[in-house]
Formats: sequence, C-alpha cells, structure tokens
Amino acid sequence: MHLAMATTNWTSAMPALPWAMSGMMPWKPDLAAEGRALAPLLNEAGVTAIGAAVAEEADTRLRELISGIYAYWHHPYRRRTRSRPVAWSEGSSRLDDYGRPAKGGDSRGTDAGLPALLVPSLVNRGYILDLMPERSFAGYLAKRGIRPLLLEWGAPGEAEAHFDLTAYIARLERALAHVAERSGRPVALVGYCMGGLLALAVALRRPDLVSGLGLLATPWDFHAEHLWIPPFLAASTPIFESTLQTLGHFPVDALQAGFAMLNPTLVPEKFRRFAALDPDSREARTFVAVEDWLNDGVPLAAGVARDCIMGWYRDNGPKLGQWRVAGQPVVPQALSRPSLVVIPAQDRIVPPASATALADVLPRTIRITPQRGHIGMVVSGATVTEVGRPLTDWLLSPESPPGQ
Repeated sequence: MHLAMATTNWTSAMPALPWAMSGMMPWKPDLAAEGRALAPLLNEAGVTAIGAAVAEEADTRLRELISGIYAYWHHPYRRRTRSRPVAWSEGSSRLDDYGRPAKGGDSRGTDAGLPALLVPSLVNRGYILDLMPERSFAGYLAKRGIRPLLLEWGAPGEAEAHFDLTAYIARLERALAHVAERSGRPVALVGYCMGGLLALAVALRRPDLVSGLGLLATPWDFHAEHLWIPPFLAASTPIFESTLQTLGHFPVDALQAGFAMLNPTLVPEKFRRFAALDPDSREARTFVAVEDWLNDGVPLAAGVARDCIMGWYRDNGPKLGQWRVAGQPVVPQALSRPSLVVIPAQDRIVPPASATALADVLPRTIRITPQRGHIGMVVSGATVTEVGRPLTDWLLSPESPPGQ
C-alpha cells in the first residue's frame, strides 16, 4: 500500500507538468504565488528536461523508500513486554497498574498518589503510552507521584462483537468506578486521541468519580482541515456497509489505509529518513518501536465503526451536537470538572483546529500547545518537558495553570 501510494504520488507530477507550465494549475491558496512564479522557469527549461528530472527524482525517492522499508524489516529491535499488575479486567479489556512494580522489574511509583486512568484510542494498542523504558509516558507520570492505570481495550472478542461506542463507554465507566472505590477518591481521566472523547463522555456522566479531565490530541471538529473526508465517506458508504455486513467488523488494514490517506506523503518521507539513520542509534530504535506499534492495531466492532467513521468523520456529530451516548447528547459545555487540553501544533492526524474546537467550548479549561506531532507528543525525548511535566503539575493541582 505504501509503495503504491508513493509511486502514484511521485509519478503524478509528470501529467501535472503541462498544467504547471501553462499557468493553469489549481494551486493551493498558500502555494499560488510560488506556483505562478514557477511557470516561466519551467517553460524556459523545457518539458523534456523537466520531465527527465522529475522521473529521475521519483526513481531516487522510490529506491530510498524501499531501502527504508527493508531496513525496518531487518532491524533487530523487538519490544520486551513487562507484565504489570492488572487492577481490573472485563472481556478483552484490562487496566495495567503502573503504581506497582512490574514483575521482576523496577519499582516506579507506589500504590499511593493520585490515580490517573489513561484512556487510549480503540483502534491502537495502549502501550504507546509505555513504548520503551526510556520512552514511557506512564512511567514518567509514576515517577512524578501519579498512579497511572493504563487501559488496554484489546481486540473485540465474542463479548464485544456487537459493541457500539455506548457499550465501550459503559465499560470505561465501570473501570473508573472500580478505581475510585478502591482508591477512596475521585480519579483523574487522561484521554489520548479518540480516547479523549470516550473520557469526556464518562466525565459528563459521572463527574462525582472524576477529579479532572486531561485531553491529549483529542478531536472534536472532524471536518477541520480535511474537507475531502465527508464527500469521500458519503460516496464510500455502500462499500463500508457491505464490508461490515460481510466481516462483522472493520478490518485493521482498512483503518491503516484511511489514516495513510490523511497525509499521503508522511510514510514515504519517514522511511526515506529512516534509511539514512544509524541502525544502532536511539532514534532508529524509537522509529522501529513506533512503527511496530502502528502495525499492531485492532479492528473495530461494526457498531463502533459506524459510530466513529460515519457518525464522527462523515457527519461531524460531536461538533454539531449530534453525538449521543445512551441516547443523551454529549455536551462539553456541561462539564463541571476542570480540564487540560493538549493541542500538538504539528499534529497531522488531529489537526490543531479540530482539537481547539473542543477547548473553545469547555468551561473550565487550560490549554497547552507543544511543538510536537500526534505521536511525538507522547514518545519524543522532549515529551517530559513539553507535555509530561505540565500535565503532572496540573493533575496534582487542576485549578492552577501548569508550572504554578
């Protein structure tokens, strides 16, 4: 898929040349001035010479991409899992307790401390928040006096085959109630990406169990900066429904293709950069760890796929006030607990405008904007200073701005 998309993208420059040379190319608004200035230079060089240069560059990039993919395949890094105590489980889901030491491992944090329930997306494994010993978001929180409990949703099994979002939110509510009862105090909810929407719904339903709500790269306006998505999904609805009826779920490969379409140039560029890295470097190891996680996704139960892909992405239900949980609208303006919204400035998966739309309507919120991307905000070396430290400061004192 990546090779096909990259080849299509790079070779499409060839038939676009006459448009660019004629000055009739429909440039994006921010590129229009440069595009118009480019036309006379292209004509001066001539279509033959420019065409040959474009073909040579496309060939070079394709070779670099293939080299990067092979280097990834053969890299020796393999994730070493560290078994954590399970604080709660139901069906395919469990809560890993980072307030207790891993079996046979180090002791990071204690049973004491503010309990924080970390809620990841349903489409990816939660261990992105504990990727590597030196890149562990949950581990950092534990060292700062927080007791993180990381929710692993798991792949839908027999019990979840007919789940929709309401069913998963009800499960999250039960996990939250269990932690609050065992801790004897309200719990901080920290949602990442899609998990932030689930955490928001629970915080609205059970504010008595929640001390504060942290939202990391959480979308709200699903049409922000991705104007092609609604018509594309509208046209794809018959195929989408046929897939769900045939398989009973929405497959991982289809989800991966959808995310790749959000930024078709991202995958080729990152593998080309990886090909040039020292395979023994920390940067290379982190790349492989993240890529392994990206390729370790889970399918969506049919009901969840309808709620998310069509209800959120096609219809923009949350932003338009049409998203309902157990028949009740999700109204962020009604949130009574303080919130912290983290909006990564370089996010391509959840555009900043999408997350900002949620921050704009939350009544008691603080926002921070780290100069990171969607994944880099929780795994990069700068995560500690740009996200982890202000988040833990706020969790420990949610009524005060981070760092005060």
